[in-house]
Amino acid sequence: MNVTFCGHAQITEREALQNWLQTVTQNLIEQGATTFYLGGYGAFDSLAAAVLREQKKRYPQVELVLVLAYLNTRRDTSGYDRTVYPPLETVPRRFAISHRNRWMVESVDVVVSYVLHDWGGAATTLQYAKRKKKRIISYCDDV
Repeated sequence: MNVTFCGHAQITEREALQNWLQTVTQNLIEQGATTFYLGGYGAFDSLAAAVLREQKKRYPQVELVLVLAYLNTRRDTSGYDRTVYPPLETVPRRFAISHRNRWMVESVDVVVSYVLHDWGGAATTLQYAKRKKKRIISYCDDV
């Protein structure tokens, strides 16, 4: 099972969100999740990656994959098992992140969501996941 994350660049209630992510990711791993696609931008992505690095200590079989929106960046990839660059060569740079997000949604079974309002990139990605009929685990539904 493949999983990705979709959330805002800024977060509130960090501790509650971290605890929720720990519970959700552990449940997903115990249900068979093996690959986690991460975007690597913003506070939610960083928190999800940090929680998964902790989970990896207990579940070494899980794979953390950083999905790149741009090829020529000097991103620190040391906290990930590998990187992936979707077929974005012909996408204008200003649309690369939204196209990368769609690719991530299409490549997974489950989307873990921290979307508090209906505008912006995270909300657009969540709506896309709903249209694609992905299983969505939402912070707003659980809290």
